[in-house]
This record gives sequence, structure tokens and C-alpha cells, in this order.
Amino acid sequence: MNRFVRGQRWVSDAEADQGLGTVIEADHRTVTLFFPATGEQRTYAIETAPLTRALFTPGSQVVSEDGWSMKVTGVEERDGLLTYVGLTEQGDRAELPETALDNQLRLNRPADRLLSLRIDAAKWFELRYQTLREVNRLARSGLWGLTGGRASLIPHQLYIAHEVASRYAPRVLLADEVGLGKTIEAGMILHHQLLLERARRVLIVTPPTLVHQWLVEMLRRFNLSFSIFDEPRWRALREESGNPFDSEQRVLCSLDFLTDDPARLAAAVASDWDLLVVDEAHHLEWREDEASPGYKAVEQLAKVAPGVLLLTATPEQLGKAAHFARLRLLDPDRYPDLASFVREEEAFEPVADAIEALLDDAPLPPAARETLEATLVEGDNLAWLKRLESPAASEADKAAARESLVAHLLDRHGTGRVLFRNTRAAVKGFPDRRLEACPLPCPDEYRVLYAERDGQADAARLVAPELAWQSKNSAEPGGWTRFDPRVAWLLERLRDLGDEKILLIAAHLDTVLDLANALRLRSGVHAAVFHENMSIVERDRAAAFFADPEEGTQILICSEIGSEGRNFQFAHHLILFDLPVNPDLLEQRIGRLDRIGQAETIHIHVPFLEETPQQTLFDWHHRGLGAFEAPCPAAHGVFSATRDELWAALSGQGDASALIDRTAQLTREMNQALHQGRDRLLEIN
Repeated sequence: MNRFVRGQRWVSDAEADQGLGTVIEADHRTVTLFFPATGEQRTYAIETAPLTRALFTPGSQVVSEDGWSMKVTGVEERDGLLTYVGLTEQGDRAELPETALDNQLRLNRPADRLLSLRIDAAKWFELRYQTLREVNRLARSGLWGLTGGRASLIPHQLYIAHEVASRYAPRVLLADEVGLGKTIEAGMILHHQLLLERARRVLIVTPPTLVHQWLVEMLRRFNLSFSIFDEPRWRALREESGNPFDSEQRVLCSLDFLTDDPARLAAAVASDWDLLVVDEAHHLEWREDEASPGYKAVEQLAKVAPGVLLLTATPEQLGKAAHFARLRLLDPDRYPDLASFVREEEAFEPVADAIEALLDDAPLPPAARETLEATLVEGDNLAWLKRLESPAASEADKAAARESLVAHLLDRHGTGRVLFRNTRAAVKGFPDRRLEACPLPCPDEYRVLYAERDGQADAARLVAPELAWQSKNSAEPGGWTRFDPRVAWLLERLRDLGDEKILLIAAHLDTVLDLANALRLRSGVHAAVFHENMSIVERDRAAAFFADPEEGTQILICSEIGSEGRNFQFAHHLILFDLPVNPDLLEQRIGRLDRIGQAETIHIHVPFLEETPQQTLFDWHHRGLGAFEAPCPAAHGVFSATRDELWAALSGQGDASALIDRTAQLTREMNQALHQGRDRLLEIN
């Protein structure tokens, strides 16, 4: 007898919500079912059809298409069709052919599936069983919520994430140096808090240039999807009733988005957040008599959010006042005013000396002992001190005493509970940077443009003259690539580097597209491109094309925004086709390669046009800040102090040589101040 007979009732395992299907046609290869409940029709290959016969055993309750029901007492088969015999609710004997069964009948419940003999193969039960066992094992792990991200488990990141994520409503400052992975640490904390349901609603606030970087990092590494709130979305949501921020559980927006409109900030403050994350917190400016709009906005949000994560690369940047201001956002009761904070920090100096004396594993100096006696006033601490100095104590007892005393002092003094900081010097494993400056003659086409510049010229057009030329020669798209010496230099560099992978970053989308087209036409090089108009899927494909060691492209050309959120540690050559004015953006560019995991020296190639604003900007970054060969902690402060002079020099209105000398002096002074102002207790911790 044929397996499928016209009129039989079957259930689709893949689409159980379709209800009961009726066989309307069958041959030796295919079967066609009609699902009256939805009006849908499906054709399946018989060999692989995901179908289960609707068979009800004695004891089952079935319903007719007319609405009456009965309890099955027997089943009869006639020409491949089933007829159910049973008793109605009134106790009368009845027969119900399967063709008259209720079309809405669904066999979703386990009991229904069992009684209708819809039993899976043993391998699927075994898979579910082993999966549940593994889930149970992972749930009991101390690393639950910390190991699920697509990131290497680096010790310093794992320690910080575990320490912070295990707290209820953590309020901390993550202050690792550039390249040590603060975003990963924050993502691990978020992931852990969300998995354990200690947080449900999260707001991430970043500078405008980092919004997409955070979106990509959270999605790719932790499978956490965030909704970006910007002007278009705000306008769309405002047309609906209620608070727009209440429409999403996880929201990502720029700080400017909140400060530009008081209504947006008020709506964000009124929403119920469990965790607030603020990136680049060192840009929040504060003075005792006045605070920036950005600081005030974050302060309001920090008051209503139980958990707060502030991310900054330089905790002492811009001085003690700014450092205090960030700590004040986390715990205003613990840090009520600047004067008290400064006095407290000054008192930490002898405590730090005492801790270092304990760590030296040598007899305590008198000054250190006096400090310990004055501070160890509770619990077993004095007993630990006596044990440490007892001649009868064993070396193991003395080591335990030292460890206990150090742990107590670090916990009770300084900012160790709210501030976590790792330095490159302590973590190790970072590559060297090697600058390869490439001065090139300025073509006549650009000299004409520079001769016409005035004090009102756009900074972007001063350091990227191809934009200015193209705006005046729009009839010749990409025409600047004919005469710009940087293009010929790039072609030569590609040949010289052979199979080496190269990342090229330019500020603007048009430059990226023109360069990619020029490489294809002039040398047959099919470069992968990254820019802001590409979707995440398109960027993934471009990244895969670049990363493929066999069939991939040699070069990836990125725009400033398009490269955000992507790190390419497998590449060792970075070409900066132009330079950003802001040194933070320069460090962000270099950071695409200069990360933990980079195994080779990073070669930074900088082509620039001689005797133009490009050379002025290069000299300012290189001779003034020293920003190419190492991160410059003082860069942001120096940039703020010299911004007007830099602009004047670029536009031809100022003395570039004097600017660079002053920049170098400021950099030395600020770096020294930051070094002297570092938190020794925090470093020991």
C-alpha cells in the first residue's frame, strides 16, 4: 500500500502551527498537502518529507470539524484511511473519519505527541539531554557569563570583568591604557549581568565617532544587539505615545545626541535603566564652579541608574580635579568635594610606602611601621603585624601576614574598589611601532589651491587637498588620482611589500572609493573597501576577503568611520593616506593594528606633501606629540591647549615651527605631570 493516500491527515514537523494537513496528491516522488486551517499548500519530496501521520490512540480526545468531541476507544483502517471509534461527552457511541477531524488541531504538547506516536529518533533525545547537562555544568561555573564572548581570555581582562560583574549594580571606572581592551571588559561585564538577570535595561553613551564601533563590538563579540538612537529615529518615535527610550531594552547613543536637545536628555533620565556605560569619560569636563553640558548629562543619568561603568584611558588626565569629577559621578557620598579628595590622596603617600615595604620581604623601616600602627586599628590587623615581626614565626606565617596586611590596606585606602587600571608596562606583549615617513613633492594642481586658501578654509580640505580639487573639477570624477604623487607611491609600495597585508585608512568616503578605483584601473589590484555606507554584512565580507591568506586581497582601504570596531592584528603595515587633526583619532587608527595579539612590529607609513599643511600636521603629531611610535597620554590635553594655534598654522596664518616647539614642551610637561600624579596604590592593587 502506498504510504500516502488521498484524504489522510498529516502534521508538518517544521510548521506545526499549520494544523492538520490533508493529502490531496501523491506519486512515487512527491506528496502535496493542503492545510485548511491556514489555506496553505505544500509539496514535499517523499524521501525527506518532514511529516508525521496524525494518529490518535485509544484514550485520546479528538474534535470534529463540526465542533463535537469524543474519547477514542478504537481505530479502524479502510483503504489507508482511519476511522476513530469512541464515546461522545454524552456517552453515545460515535465514529469520526480522519477526513472530518478539526483542521485547527495541533499536536504541540508533549502528551499529544506521545499519544499520537509522534516520537523523535533517540539521537535527538540524546542531543537534548547532553545539551541540558552542559548548560547545567556551565551555569555552575565561576566563569558563567564571562567565557561566551568571541574574545581571547586575557588574564587582566578576565580578572577585572569577574571582579566587577559579580557585584550587584557595579559603579566603577575602567581605566586601562589604550589597546588593553576596555571595550571587551565592559562587554564581558554587560554579558554577565544580563545573563544573570542582574541587569535588563542598558544605556551606552559614547562620542559620536564611536557609536558604530560599540554597535559592532557588542554584536560580533557578545551577540548583544543594541538600538542606535539618533535624530531620524528620535523623530519617528516621538510621533508615538510614551517615552521613546522605553521602546528598547538596550540603547546606544552619542553624548551629543543627549546634550543637543533637553527633551531627549529628560526622556533618557526618566527611563528606567539598570546599567549606564559611558565611553571616553575623560572628555567630561568639570570645574568646581562650572561643568560641561556633557558632564551634567552623565551626572543626571548616573543618579538614576543603579550601575555605572565609566571608561577612560587616563584616570589622572587633565589633573586631579577632572579625576575627582569622574569618581564623583560614581559615588558622590564617598567623594563629596575636591579639597577633601586632595587631602585624602596626599595622605595615601605614606600608606603606599608602607605597602611597598611589606612587598619588599625585608624588615619594616620605622616610618612604615608607624604608618601601619596608625592605620591598622581594627580586627586582626595588629595581630598580623605582631606575627610578621615575631622571631618565632615561620616564613609561611610571615608571608601570610604580609599578604593579609597588604590586602587590608589596599581595600581600605585609595580608589581600588571603584577604579581598575592596567598599563602596557605591566601587561606586556605589545609590539613596537616603526614610523616610515614618506615626504612627496606637492603637484602644481594642489599648489594653486593652497595659494587660494584663507583663514576660513575647511580643515578637511587643507589636509586632504583632493577634496578641494574634486569640488572644483566635478566633471572628472577621481581625476585627482592622475597627478597625486601619493597614488603612484602607493602602487610602488604595494609592489615592494609583496604578499604583506596592508591596511590603508583615509578620512573620507570619496577618497576611499577613488583610490580603490585607481588601483583597479592602473594595476589590476582589487582592493577590499570599508566605508560607512556599507552594511555590517558587507563589511564582514570585505574583512573576510582581506583576511583570506590564499585568495584574499593584499590591501583593505577604510574610511575613518568605516574602520570603527574592527581590529586587524594579522596585518603589520598601516598606511595613513591622510592624517586626522585630532590625536585621539590618530591613536584610534593605529589601534586597529596595535592591539593585544599583534605578533609583529607595526610599520606605520605616512605619505605627505612637502611644504603643505599635510607636512605641518605630520610634524605636529610626530615632533610635537611623538604620537606615531607610542601612545601619548597627554595628547588630548595638548590638543585642547594648542587647537587655535594649530588651526592658524594649517591655514597659513601662524608660525608652524613655534607651534611644534610649544607642543613638544607641553607634551613633556603634561606627561611628567601625569606620571607624577599616578595612583601608586592603584598600581600596586
